[in-house]
Amino acid sequence: MSLNADLQSRRIAAVPRGVANATAVFAARAANAEIWDVEGRRFIDFAAGIAVLNVGHRHPKVMAAVQAQLEAFTHTAFQVLPYEPYVALAERLNALAPVEGEAQTIFFTTGGEAVENAVKIARRATSRSAVIAFSGAFHGRSLLAMALTGKTAPYKTGFGPMPPEVYHAPFPGPVSGLSVEDSLKALDRLFYADVEPARVAAIIVEPVQGEGGFHVAPPAFLRGLRQVCDAHGILLVADEIQTGFSRTGRTFAVEHSGVKPDLLTVAKALGGGFPLAGVIGRKAVMDAVDPGGLGTTYGGSPLACAAALAVLDIAEEERLNDKAVAQGRQLSRRIDAFAARNDLAPISPARGLGAMIAFDVLDGLGGGPDGARAKRIAARALALGLVILTCGSHGQTVRILAPLTAAPALIDEGLDLLELALAGEA
Repeated sequence: MSLNADLQSRRIAAVPRGVANATAVFAARAANAEIWDVEGRRFIDFAAGIAVLNVGHRHPKVMAAVQAQLEAFTHTAFQVLPYEPYVALAERLNALAPVEGEAQTIFFTTGGEAVENAVKIARRATSRSAVIAFSGAFHGRSLLAMALTGKTAPYKTGFGPMPPEVYHAPFPGPVSGLSVEDSLKALDRLFYADVEPARVAAIIVEPVQGEGGFHVAPPAFLRGLRQVCDAHGILLVADEIQTGFSRTGRTFAVEHSGVKPDLLTVAKALGGGFPLAGVIGRKAVMDAVDPGGLGTTYGGSPLACAAALAVLDIAEEERLNDKAVAQGRQLSRRIDAFAARNDLAPISPARGLGAMIAFDVLDGLGGGPDGARAKRIAARALALGLVILTCGSHGQTVRILAPLTAAPALIDEGLDLLELALAGEA
């Protein structure tokens, strides 16, 4: 039997340190919201592969759909010999997308690819080149996506220069200390000082910032961005890579605001554990690109499309939107109770949307962010059998992304372990 320590030694020798690991635990098998490592230890999964496994590990319907496709064929390249699962999935997403009028969808493999191609589409459709993103945003690690990301370390450190004509405006909320009105005024100042709006192809925004700390974009802010875009002929892109497919209690998080973006980037939970990403958008925008201008060898893999069709069925049949709301309330109640106690590590009350829930670990002195303590809490939780992740501007945020299919009793069991971890850092 392989041991975690042995595998970690092999990993250090064989894999570059640039790809970081949140843990040194090597998975052996998993089911729904539980994982067992190579040493046979059981863990409750509050990470879901970073919001990928909204339907849990190895959901029977996902596995059956993939097995059926596996028996038919595994790859042709959609650009060579197209296949029905790709078309059927595009049809399903077009019907679900909160865009104005008819929609179209193209598939890729990773979220970073989706972001890069959304920018390509926007540039071609508008004949403009500039793009605006926000402080604290995370849009990926490929070169353009990295430039759009609104945090320097570790994502941009040593990788410059960044691609030109990418600009950042402040995201409203506690990190920036700015109101919605302040952020929209800052956008006006950006137009005045750095880039005229007639040169801006797109504004890209996460309806809930993921790596930035689970900060929800106020509906008034998204409505303001929509108005700015409409006034200047700019396309609004909603990055739904971490928020999409029931995580926030809606199919897409932007639906909470009532705002209709022009393009949406999707990935993560769509494939149910299989690599799949996409761009969904207004037909008039999507069709602006000439044949051959978009494409990728593995994008929209038949296996991943089959899995995604099953994911959409599960979301409807098992009412995952409702489950996300219920799970978020369950998590928030316990976390808020932890925050009120003085025998646990100091933390903020819960925040987030649906089952995309987080809290900040505080220093206990001035109430500032304490990333080092958050890291220790995550390590204590892991030792107890709970997988959690940190994020945020100082690494101070503990984020919870449990599978939406997890039973409430299992969520409570995980929260009991989190309580013990917090007690160990009191």
